[in-house]
Amino acid sequence: MIKRTLGSSGLEVSAVGLGCMGLSHGYGPAVGHQDGVALIRAAVDRGITFFDTAQVYGPFTNEELVGQALAPVREEVVIATKFGFSIDGGRSTGLDSRPEHIQATVEDSLRRLDVDSIDLLYQHRVDPHVPIEEVAGAVKELIEAGKVKHFGLSEAGVDTIRRAHAVQPVTALQSEYSLWWREPEERILPTLLELGIGFVPFSPLGKGFLTGAITSTTSFSDSDLRGSLPRFTEQARTANQALVDLLSAVAARKGATTAQIALAWLLAQHPSIAPIPGTTKIHRLHENTGAVDVELTPEDLKEIAEAADRVDVRGERYPEHMQRWINR
Repeated sequence: MIKRTLGSSGLEVSAVGLGCMGLSHGYGPAVGHQDGVALIRAAVDRGITFFDTAQVYGPFTNEELVGQALAPVREEVVIATKFGFSIDGGRSTGLDSRPEHIQATVEDSLRRLDVDSIDLLYQHRVDPHVPIEEVAGAVKELIEAGKVKHFGLSEAGVDTIRRAHAVQPVTALQSEYSLWWREPEERILPTLLELGIGFVPFSPLGKGFLTGAITSTTSFSDSDLRGSLPRFTEQARTANQALVDLLSAVAARKGATTAQIALAWLLAQHPSIAPIPGTTKIHRLHENTGAVDVELTPEDLKEIAEAADRVDVRGERYPEHMQRWINR
């Protein structure tokens, strides 16, 4: 596995990381604890050193799973987690990035992860009720105390990124980016490159759609968030199949899979981009890590971009009540 550095921070991670959310939350029933441990350790064996979790995944159980699975190799890996939600009775009750809440919940994350310091701590979503300068200041205090090493933001807009970075240098932004969500290319990516901030795309495979495994006839369980997303209605999936067909054609020519082409395209956009695809299946883990060996020529990249530009991707990313949490 090749390594990458997130911006100018010096934080080195595997070019492809592992998003661990789906092991506990979001895409159907949680996997068994030992199965989750086995998958995370298989990722380590494949050369992955970058693991992503959050307080709200589970809630809390995902941090415990990641901490236990990585305990034997703690010094060899980078663990990222996130704060910013108020959680009561096992459910999120809204955003909360008050400095005192950050301090308290980070102590809990340290305990669940069984670590002395969190490698990369993200604000999970921008809280409109707390100035970002106060948030960055609270994380700065945690860094000075040795409890956190690097500061990150998630789904933040350009103005928020700049204001936070002025208080405490931001190591990475985590936001959605893939061939079917290229909005970050307009303003976010140029800002990150200007400021020396790394980019960690989540859902780099379009929540599984770009693998080709999801079709217009796929059904989702009640515990699978995709069933509630506008982009995953039957009509949207039918329209968006054109993007999968494009990737499939390139994959056939390259002797790769559609997922590998989607990830290889993302990796080719800039050396400080490190996507974090998630999976619950060992064979998909192997497939995803194999993307680093797929070479796309400048001609390939031009062909993919031009063809993708002609696809009118249908459906919003999130329902309206979730859409308001992004790009603040």
